[in-house]
Amino acid sequence: MAPLNIVVGITGGIAAYKAVGVIRALVLAGHDVHVVPTEGALRFVGRPTLEAISRNPVHTELYEGVAEVRHVAIGQAADLIVIAPATANSIAKLAAGLADDLLGNTVLASEAPLVIAPAMHTEMWRNPATRANIETLRARGVTIVGPAVGQLTGADSGPGRMEEPEVIVAAALARAEASARGDLAGRRVVVTAGGTREPLDPVRFLGNRSSGKQGVAIAEAARARGAEVTLIAANLEVIEPAGCDIRPVSTALELQQAVTDAARGADVVVMAAAVADYRPAGVSQTKIKKDASDDGLTLELVRNPDILAGLGHAPHDGTLLVGFAAETEPDDERLLALGRAKREAKGADLLVVNRVGWNEGFASDANRVVVIGRSGEVVTRVHGSKMSVAEGILDVVVSELTTARHDPPTKEDEPTT
Repeated sequence: MAPLNIVVGITGGIAAYKAVGVIRALVLAGHDVHVVPTEGALRFVGRPTLEAISRNPVHTELYEGVAEVRHVAIGQAADLIVIAPATANSIAKLAAGLADDLLGNTVLASEAPLVIAPAMHTEMWRNPATRANIETLRARGVTIVGPAVGQLTGADSGPGRMEEPEVIVAAALARAEASARGDLAGRRVVVTAGGTREPLDPVRFLGNRSSGKQGVAIAEAARARGAEVTLIAANLEVIEPAGCDIRPVSTALELQQAVTDAARGADVVVMAAAVADYRPAGVSQTKIKKDASDDGLTLELVRNPDILAGLGHAPHDGTLLVGFAAETEPDDERLLALGRAKREAKGADLLVVNRVGWNEGFASDANRVVVIGRSGEVVTRVHGSKMSVAEGILDVVVSELTTARHDPPTKEDEPTT
């Protein structure tokens, strides 16, 4: 990667000391790093340290350098902006578009990719206001790295710990590289996300715990790489990504129809949604009542169509089909064996295998996956934030498209009417 002009913003949280590691790693990678701390950040890390590590002067005052219009010049010159840590207060200000300090002005004056690494106490991270602000930023294309789960200040432990510097740096540079290269420009990418719901009656349904976070991250990342993205959205619990063609569905049959239609002529189809294997044989048009004379309720279920296998075993030359397999198998070797068998059975070109459970996979902000290729080989292993995992999966997709020489259609290739 060519050297980048990178702005590292630091906000006022105890994790500010870890920002020094982020700055150092970026500098050692050959990038020109300019640090913009808030006044609060300087209470945790001194200006001399930041200047020594970044090898550039550190500016904090909004009204300094007026003659050079510094309050917008820093942002205009940036190729990438990283804010680590991003406190709950700074996230709220970013979501609201406030610019009452130099860092806020720098962000608003820039068109560069923005990557933030949240850090705060667990209660603050879980607060509905913070969650809404995070989803607002995500919908605008901001890359969220973390937070991790672990020891916080004092005796506290839980989600809210800032990700480690190497994780932040890897995600930030991947985001910048994807934006710069546009390696999916001219490609049509279809992504399914979320979890299907099979109605029992007007009130109840059979469903699963998928929030759609991983599928949405893949759609966002593909859009950032220049793709034309269609997102088949099944009951998402996150904000829909900007710039995508959103097609909402609810049941497995609706998803099957939507993805079959969208897949025609697509370069890539990524089946990240969690699809119900079964649905009720019949749906009551009124609420099912309890019967005092019965000990329970018996439901008859019928199988849903296997959507991935249907796509995989139909001719799909020119379309790269990426399946997902969520498994609870604790043993790594058996997990891989399940993935290899499933890829072959489904006819997918690539299969992304991830372990799920009560506290991992579904609805979490992080993921750990293994991508299995056509011959059963492990193509890559990726872990970290779901956006980092999305970028890792798309790196494999781009490599596959390049190897297969699936060139995007030109105007001469398009059918005439």
